[in-house]
Amino acid sequence: MVVIRAQNGELLYRISPWARYVVRDEDKVNYDWVHWNPPQSYIRKHPSPKRLKSLRIYESHVGIASPEGKVASYKNFTYNVLPRIKDLGYNCVQLMAIMEHAYYASFGYQVTSFFAASSRYGTPDDLKEMIDVAHSMGITVLLDVVHSHASKNSEDGLNKFDGTDSCFFHSGPKGTHQLWDSRLFDYANWEVLRFLLSNLRMWIEDYHFDGFRFDGVTSMLYHHHGIGTGFSGDYNEYFGLHVDEDALCYLMLANHMIKFLHPECITIAEDVSGMPALCRPVAEGGGGFDYRLAMAIPDKWIQIIKELKDEDWNMGNIVHTLTNRRYEEKYIAYAESHDQALVGDKTLAFRLMDAEMYTNMSVLSPLTPVIDRGIQLHKMIRLITHALGGESYLNFMGNEFGHPEWLDFPRKGNNESYHYARRQFNLTEDHLLRYRFLNAFDRDMNKLEERFGWLASPPAFVSEKHESNKVIAFERAGLIFIFNFHPYQSYVDYRVGIETPGKYPFLYCFICTEKLQKLKINFISVS
Repeated sequence: MVVIRAQNGELLYRISPWARYVVRDEDKVNYDWVHWNPPQSYIRKHPSPKRLKSLRIYESHVGIASPEGKVASYKNFTYNVLPRIKDLGYNCVQLMAIMEHAYYASFGYQVTSFFAASSRYGTPDDLKEMIDVAHSMGITVLLDVVHSHASKNSEDGLNKFDGTDSCFFHSGPKGTHQLWDSRLFDYANWEVLRFLLSNLRMWIEDYHFDGFRFDGVTSMLYHHHGIGTGFSGDYNEYFGLHVDEDALCYLMLANHMIKFLHPECITIAEDVSGMPALCRPVAEGGGGFDYRLAMAIPDKWIQIIKELKDEDWNMGNIVHTLTNRRYEEKYIAYAESHDQALVGDKTLAFRLMDAEMYTNMSVLSPLTPVIDRGIQLHKMIRLITHALGGESYLNFMGNEFGHPEWLDFPRKGNNESYHYARRQFNLTEDHLLRYRFLNAFDRDMNKLEERFGWLASPPAFVSEKHESNKVIAFERAGLIFIFNFHPYQSYVDYRVGIETPGKYPFLYCFICTEKLQKLKINFISVS
């Protein structure tokens, strides 16, 4: 415990901002700082994997990584989930909610102790072992780092650490995020910069994380934090007095430090605004990130499924959304992430199949038109996003097999229930359920990318986006992808233009219509 005498003479009892291990007893509200110094600390056994050319990211949350209604552990993730990730063909795991957060339902985004690995899942050594085992499997491990804001907790957080509202943060309204109800760092403060930069070094050098996904970058980049603001791509939206230059300089400094000390590390920006040059080197005046999330893609799929009939899908609009990215900046494509899985929203599978997921996912029941359409569109949406949407691919745990229901953490509004704060991996192991087909397709898709490396290849050349036929065709990495999104029309001897003439064997194809008679995807490669 740190005791501070405030300016008014009051004694304040605080947890050290640099505390490495904090715990909360069941009968207490606040966390306590515990000195973690075991007789024998975990000894690392495996080196980090070499920097990957094709990133296939499995976005994960340790606490929900179990079919059981409880907070799962680092040990459970190590021995039960990592083998599953490896089997599915993902080569990178992105860990959410690792930095200690007092409120479990915040999904880890209301951080209280920045240097402490969350104790609700186990000990610091358990996390080190988990990362080490991932490395032994050739899996890169990224941390979802939250440097955009901090919890308002003062007893066990950074807020009012010295009795004022400006110790780590801006004073007054400027220091509070209106929507998140959290505190905003003062990136012009020298000690704040030291705190945040040393935090990044600690996660790399002590725990051996291989890089970071920076959360809330849009909020950092602008004084308006993106609240009530749309971005059309006009350069006036990115350059002006509304840009928080101190925050931008911090991000550039963080990336410069990481790349200088650990060149193999990867950094990802979660930015919805499309700030130009965010993923160009600092030496060029860029932000220094390696990748940015293609956040328009999941929004587009949701909008299409919610608002349009199948026959009204616009092929040109789909292609534009999947290919609209800044030149020479790498994007991470995804059809859906944790955002769509949260309560109040719906995953793609739930939007496509809804209530029938509860009654008609058994192979013993007839294949209904809703389930048939939903399963096949789920596959098609993920494959075209994977192949056309970027230079990396991301999936949130469970979504690969169309996890039913939503994600909701225990809170007062649901009587502190863990029923929806879990991932039902067991559904893929039941051979009487159709979830295993989606799971197998996701594995095949990743293994195929591993074989041909389209994510590391130049952007695709789109040769066809036919509105009346509902066909999209493109070439990438020596492969030809042909998607037929027409709800009822099939085609025989369909002609598409290709760069190199020759015979093309099928690598992957599947059927999609209500009667399982119409070819929907031909997936072929140059022989």
